[in-house]
Amino acid sequence: MRVFVTGAAGFIGSAVVPELLRAGHSVVGLARSEDNEKKLKAMGADVHWGTLQDLDSLKSAAADADGVIHLAFIHDFSKFAENGQIDKRAIEAMGGALEGTNKPLIVTSGTGLLAPGRLATEDDVARPEGVPRVSESAAFAFTDRGVRACAIRLPQVHGQEGKAGFVGYLYEVARTKRVSAYVGDGSNRWPSAHRDDVAVLYRLALEKGRAGAVYHAVAEEGLPVRSMAELFSRVLGVPMKSITPEEAPAHFGFLAMLAGMDIPASSAKTQAELGWKPKQIGLMEDISRPGYFAA
Repeated sequence: MRVFVTGAAGFIGSAVVPELLRAGHSVVGLARSEDNEKKLKAMGADVHWGTLQDLDSLKSAAADADGVIHLAFIHDFSKFAENGQIDKRAIEAMGGALEGTNKPLIVTSGTGLLAPGRLATEDDVARPEGVPRVSESAAFAFTDRGVRACAIRLPQVHGQEGKAGFVGYLYEVARTKRVSAYVGDGSNRWPSAHRDDVAVLYRLALEKGRAGAVYHAVAEEGLPVRSMAELFSRVLGVPMKSITPEEAPAHFGFLAMLAGMDIPASSAKTQAELGWKPKQIGLMEDISRPGYFAA
């Protein structure tokens, strides 16, 4: 299968591309810089130049492919709403190019805001109100138009030094403010997965995912945020501190809402349907390795 991958040179994409190539697929990766081009060629992928705003480029690449994996997103949280609309238009452009083909369109979402306070499952519907990223609804609009669209929801993804989703932001705040903080008693949980396991799930969804299906790339259902704060305290040699929800915005900035949220998630249905079995090391073991986050 010839697969067009956006975000192919990124943190997760650079694991997805080799996984697809090992399985015998060919890959065309979206590149917006010479650095992207070099990374893609080094991995053995073909290169398609363009950006998420270049809709004609996205349409042509999708039309020439046997399937699309959409990983790219502009991670500028000061313009989250604007970037969510850019993502929506990009999905609509690629989905339109695939209409009537029954080809797969795999988009990316998250587990974070599905069901705070309880274990989120694949049956939980993404809440469109107040959430700038609308990749699921944008993609699923094409399921009745001959596109095998499905979504993969990501937890905190680790597996490359310096990268671990929002966990990395927690580390950076502790480093710059010289205190490792958590909200309340820190018992709120975040789910996680290693990027190599996540890459396998993208491949499985591409090969046999159902139209309209949601899959959770969750290996560990929920790790207490306090355990992360304890690790950062040891690594950085800074004190730990409990802060109130009211103090969180001043301390954590844009991450304040999530910092105190209990957002565990399950992948039981994903594993049963697609045969996905996470095999890599867990988040705490991974980020505990010396030098994972540069001090």
